[in-house]
Amino acid sequence: MYACSPKWRGDWIGEEDARRVLSHLADKARGRYAHPGVIGINYGFHFTGGEPFLRFDLLFRLVEVAGEVRLPSTFVETNCFWCRSDDVVRERLEELKEAGLSGILVSVNPFIVEKVPFERIERAVRVGLEVFGGNVIVYQKVFFDLFRRMRLKGTMRFEDFLRVAGYSLKRAELIPAGRMPYKLGYLYRRHPARSFFGMSCKGELLREWHIHVDNYCNYVPGYCAGLSLGDARRLDEVCRGINLKGMKVLKALLTDLRRLYELGREHGYREDEEGYVSKCHLCVDVRRHLVEKGTFKELRPVEFYDHLED
Repeated sequence: MYACSPKWRGDWIGEEDARRVLSHLADKARGRYAHPGVIGINYGFHFTGGEPFLRFDLLFRLVEVAGEVRLPSTFVETNCFWCRSDDVVRERLEELKEAGLSGILVSVNPFIVEKVPFERIERAVRVGLEVFGGNVIVYQKVFFDLFRRMRLKGTMRFEDFLRVAGYSLKRAELIPAGRMPYKLGYLYRRHPARSFFGMSCKGELLREWHIHVDNYCNYVPGYCAGLSLGDARRLDEVCRGINLKGMKVLKALLTDLRRLYELGREHGYREDEEGYVSKCHLCVDVRRHLVEKGTFKELRPVEFYDHLED
């Protein structure tokens, strides 16, 4: 969904930038959390990536900063690649808890276990419960339970998963955006672009829950990777309202996918003859073309578009 890849440059967020963003978020959150030590999928503030434990030193410092600015209900997401022993997991999680972290989200799905041995995921859950008690989210638990029933050891190729348990994908949140339509589009029916005309992305762009701030400090609405509503270091300006003058892509998405398609056609975009699996697929495909043809300040970070098919 976010076109993550080891081929990205290591453009880690800077501490001062992060402090400014976290301070703004803490100001907005003040008085809104009745249970500031509780976490949930859509309750609290999560540190994520990519994989945040690739830079444990930076993660630890940002958890400290979040504590200093009194940001409530903080947790970290991880794919558990680093969970090679109980001692390592316990030591790192206890350090983060002492620094102010409220909990942990353990990612588990057929794509994670392609690379991360399932034993490490089980270890993260087990030790995480010892350290954080109830503040451990297993996402998605349907796959955690499935792999346990399968007595999975080590990793599993996605093709093998499809063969033995592909039926379970109907319970997965496979959001057909970002890289997903390009790599897993064969799992879906395809439709011509006109099938999505009349639809807008207003709901996704203006949602008040589950937004992201990327490592370049872009304010990313929901799951709309590659789109920036502004600079999160100046969050008050974003929240006061966005001037759409000169932001043709955002303006089109707020009205009708047809307008985005026509904007793409003006810049030489050609419709995919095989069709699109979702409106998000059409949107990202047009945006990928536009980012190569002109300067659209809302199409950020441009690196997202470079890694869509890694």
